[in-house]
Amino acid sequence: MEEISEGIRATSLRINDCPSPLPSAIASSATPQKHLKCFISVHFVQKLIAEFVGTYMLIFAGCAAIVLNINKNNVVTLPGIASVWGLVVMVLIYSVGHVSGAHFNPAVTIAFATSKMFPWIQVPAYILVQVVGSTLASGSLRLIFNGKEDQFVGTVPAGTDLQALILEFIATFYLMFVIAGVATDDRAMKHLSGVAIGATVSLDILFSGPLTGASMNPARSLGPAIVTGHYKGLWIYIIGPTLGAIFGAWTYNLMRLTNKSWGEAAKEISHSQTAIEVSSKDKVICNCGEGWSCVVSKTEAAEVGNIFFECAEGCICIVDETSTLKKHVYVYEKTKRRKSYKMYI
Repeated sequence: MEEISEGIRATSLRINDCPSPLPSAIASSATPQKHLKCFISVHFVQKLIAEFVGTYMLIFAGCAAIVLNINKNNVVTLPGIASVWGLVVMVLIYSVGHVSGAHFNPAVTIAFATSKMFPWIQVPAYILVQVVGSTLASGSLRLIFNGKEDQFVGTVPAGTDLQALILEFIATFYLMFVIAGVATDDRAMKHLSGVAIGATVSLDILFSGPLTGASMNPARSLGPAIVTGHYKGLWIYIIGPTLGAIFGAWTYNLMRLTNKSWGEAAKEISHSQTAIEVSSKDKVICNCGEGWSCVVSKTEAAEVGNIFFECAEGCICIVDETSTLKKHVYVYEKTKRRKSYKMYI
């Protein structure tokens, strides 16, 4: 414990259930069976259900407004459509944001993963349920409105492909920049995150909708395309939003407050790190081999969950519903660069 009291800095990975890129000392000792067990935990399945339901509701509500606008001689109007999309995003963030993070968007999921705020191992499953949810929502609308060919609710560029690509990049950059600011920065007023993100979606639709359809979401474009077989310009709505979200997240990370030197700050940004102190109040709960230990912070509260990390054979870091140990858990390296990894559960 004396080593911990020396003010070791910790690195925030902001992940759930399972770690993403782990230190080699830990990764080499974990078996595939353990990673599989962690990957299919009840908590993770709940997150997938939340993403599926949320994406379905998002696409159904937003695209229903478009269908009604087509059928009723533009009675909904562009501002009305923008309001529907923004409101449903806001409602869903407050409904399931605490369960899955309320991504509903492969571009957002990938952007979080590239910023080390989300584990890569969970990305394929998230994207799969998002696309399935969007496809089923689009199929539901097609059945309800008798599947008329002129009621395509997907996204097709009205101008040139280059114009659409640039606008989708900018709109998604704007959206992801706001998400990173209000939802991942501890200094932000997070109780207003849903309002800010929903308003950003509405604003993006107002300035880019007439030219691109304002997708900002590969799943939003893929679902209707799969149902109707209209794939014109689909690549724009996959590449543009994905790159825009990645650059939006990275740009905000450059602006995070730090008191480090330029060299330290650059290294910290590249790993999306948030420095915190590991103090003498913390407790080592198990030694994981090769100089690593699991450490529990007694100074910060954490959400409870299932087994989220197995650092070595026979060494499991766990915080569950029955445990009184409801605090943040770190993986602490005693030697080498003297870092610990803060695992959010």
